Amino acid sequence: MSNLKIADLYDLQETIAAELFEGLTYPWEALPKIGDFIRKLGASLPEEEYEKVGEDVWIAKDATVYSSAYIHGPAIIGKGAEVRHCAFIRGNALVGEGAVVGNSTELKNVVLFNKVQVPHYNYVGDSILGYKAHMGAGSITSNVKSDKKLVVVHAPEGEIETGIKKFGAMVGDQVEVGCGSILNPGTVVGRETNIYPLSSVRGVVPERSIYKKQGEIVKKHED
Repeated sequence: MSNLKIADLYDLQETIAAELFEGLTYPWEALPKIGDFIRKLGASLPEEEYEKVGEDVWIAKDATVYSSAYIHGPAIIGKGAEVRHCAFIRGNALVGEGAVVGNSTELKNVVLFNKVQVPHYNYVGDSILGYKAHMGAGSITSNVKSDKKLVVVHAPEGEIETGIKKFGAMVGDQVEVGCGSILNPGTVVGRETNIYPLSSVRGVVPERSIYKKQGEIVKKHED
């Protein structure tokens, strides 16, 4: 359905969390499992490459973590990652290799694949961001509906009940989210798609497209 499955959105070779998705169909099914998975994976990480810092927090020895950043476990900060000034990692967060978590960015219950960038004043909660996905300054995921009901994915083929109250966005590989945009609860963005700045996005955005505004989505031209 509409390229919503894990294999449609993500290259699992670009994350140490590949095992998290085993046996699942849709990526949001992994959201309730992130915390326990991090604890299990963290305990198996090689001590010559990762240092355990505090309770259930593992940081790669070649990662850069600014002293003003706050990291609450369970969390894994991958090799070569950068966690900048005043970043706030609230727990259940797996930050991939070479990823950037920027100034005052807040993470909670997320998987960031390798080389994801959330570099400037972003909030990413209950979401999964694919390889090289980039969120422009001030763009956020909204992870709870205003009526507090369970999130439904509004696919073109029909609604998909998730059974989850907190669900931000599933963002595919190499997606570019423009500055100041909001990804509303249950949003799914297909790989290699661009979101215009100041967009309010909901539902399913097809892969390799350009989201200009609600109701105006165009396919990218093939090279």
